[in-house]
Amino acid sequence: MPVSIPSDATPVTPSLLRSWPLPAPGEDKYSRGSVLVIGGARSTPGAVLLAGTAALRAGAGKLVMAVPESVAVQLAVALPEAGVTGLPENPQGSLGPDGLDRLSADLGKCDALLVGPGLDDLDLTGELLAALLRDGSVSGHAAIVLDAFALGCLPKLEDRLDPWRGRLILTPNPTEAGVLLGRDVADLRADVVEVARRYQAVVSCQGLVARPPGGEAAGSGAGGDGPKDTSLWEITTGYGGLGTSGSGDVLAGAIAGLRARGTTDAQAACWGSHLHAAAADRLASRLGPLGFLARELADQLPALMLELNT
Repeated sequence: MPVSIPSDATPVTPSLLRSWPLPAPGEDKYSRGSVLVIGGARSTPGAVLLAGTAALRAGAGKLVMAVPESVAVQLAVALPEAGVTGLPENPQGSLGPDGLDRLSADLGKCDALLVGPGLDDLDLTGELLAALLRDGSVSGHAAIVLDAFALGCLPKLEDRLDPWRGRLILTPNPTEAGVLLGRDVADLRADVVEVARRYQAVVSCQGLVARPPGGEAAGSGAGGDGPKDTSLWEITTGYGGLGTSGSGDVLAGAIAGLRARGTTDAQAACWGSHLHAAAADRLASRLGPLGFLARELADQLPALMLELNT
């Protein structure tokens, strides 16, 4: 099917975001939604910590992290604001489909499910996603945010994705976008739009955000009217220092946290991608364009949201 490529992407500027405000904070944590993150491995627990911290910094009310049993206690201590569930792991410390019954309650009530940060076995990750699709335990209203190895599994699961189409948010880098398309990326704008169409997903990739043709109206959620008839946005800020280990985990977590609060998928991706880049700007002005850490990005999010929502 030919893909219609927008001639121009809409710039994501502070004025655009102020015209597309985030949902009100609400009265308690329950009104700001819940995020469930499934990820990590014995050697990469920090990815889930980064994503979970970003989800809370973005304003999500509740967070549960599902990780290998060998690192569950350490993560519970590192982020005491979250619930942590340990899942069975293989001898190498990697997660697969086992133990999902332990998450049945959380899967059934979460507002955003993030899968991928820190997962380190592509085949097992594919089995994990297949099990989630097969048992239908994910809440019918939840957005499904996929990152890292969870993206690499999608081409093999494409014929089983119908239950999730229309509520997927994908956060690939250009290499992962190529995996999703089964070829090298030639024109990032065109290819991001193609990923969005092919998987019926909102896509955030290296400063571009696309939503699929016929997807949600850009301003149809609690976040206000928003820009109408827009399918491609471009982030207008951000430093090269974002190319650091863990940065993508922060982005995925921030988007999941915003989506849990009641935004649309496109609004969460545009706001999250802008905040992620603006946080890098702020750190670069203090520390220099290189050398700041991914963990420091999340701490900038609340002040940036306050400035944009006033």
